[in-house]
Amino acid sequence: MSQIHTLTMPKWGLSMTEGRVDTWLKQEGDVITKGDEVLDVETDKISSSVEAPFSGVLRRLVARPDETLPVGALLAVVVEGEADDADIDAVVQRFQAEFVADGSTDQAQGPAPQKAEVKGRLLRWFELGEGGTPLVLVHGFGGDLNNWLFNHPALAAERRVIALDLPGHGESAKALQRGDLEELSETVLALLDHLDIPRAHLVGHSMGGAVCLGLARLAPHRVASLGLIASAGLGEAINGQYLQGFVAASSRNALKPQMVQLFADPALVTRQLLEDMLKFKRLEGVDQALQVLASDLADGDRQRHDLRSVLGQHPALVIWGDKDAIIPASHAQGLEAQVVVVPEAGHMVQMEAADTVNQHLLAFLRSH
Repeated sequence: MSQIHTLTMPKWGLSMTEGRVDTWLKQEGDVITKGDEVLDVETDKISSSVEAPFSGVLRRLVARPDETLPVGALLAVVVEGEADDADIDAVVQRFQAEFVADGSTDQAQGPAPQKAEVKGRLLRWFELGEGGTPLVLVHGFGGDLNNWLFNHPALAAERRVIALDLPGHGESAKALQRGDLEELSETVLALLDHLDIPRAHLVGHSMGGAVCLGLARLAPHRVASLGLIASAGLGEAINGQYLQGFVAASSRNALKPQMVQLFADPALVTRQLLEDMLKFKRLEGVDQALQVLASDLADGDRQRHDLRSVLGQHPALVIWGDKDAIIPASHAQGLEAQVVVVPEAGHMVQMEAADTVNQHLLAFLRSH
């Protein structure tokens, strides 16, 4: 039985409304397998590859290189089995006639982030999915919930998934009380209480991994499992020069050399990504929060927190990019955890190798 699939412009993150087709990596007539990278798309924030959500033959390229299209627009047609050109023409014509760009109606906006006072502090979080034991995504130093834009929807296909902005970050309150990792762990625990979540899977990136480990130490009965991505707290070494350079940067020229260290592919650091980060860093209270947290994280090139002893009490998956220039992938060795080292990926491995990371996380979560 034949099946005609439509490949459409993805939505990466809350603010994405359109993307520019950069390069087609597959051509008409190519056989593609689910998960193959089909084309590169550039947004105002980041560039990434669009992966095929299905297998078949790429029969029709609809979008042209350099064409900017709204989220949900038709990019290509993939056929499983047999279909003649007339069938494909009909699918394309019907799609284009019925297509309404995201954002043109209230219904198209989809779910929005939420904000609330949680134990006297304003927090922002974003929820997708439902059912199962909930999963909480915790970003790293200087990040926000959008660091999970390539992961959140995929993980939410099977359960409720919550991504939050930690204190001092994103659109959560900037003021810190003690300014240490334990305060951040307590904040995530307070959000679980606020949302009436008795037990959750935790996935943390970089500093967020240490926050998750800290929560597991504070309240082990509240943690179902740990997913630690390029996590702090699992070894001594850290790129202290990056931390201090990031905190001090107040211009695009000063920030870019720091940001490119996060990725194996420096081309992923777009002008808009830099502009957005500078806007965040200029918000009142951000500079002080980052300085305090950086000092708590590291003394020069040495991490202050050793949380390896927390492992072994919960199922744990550790993921690292082998090109990580911030926290070395060698920290993954000898841990009481399932370990995955992703080739040709940097510190932001969950963005650079999103499909690989998502598949490992999904398989791990299904088994725990």
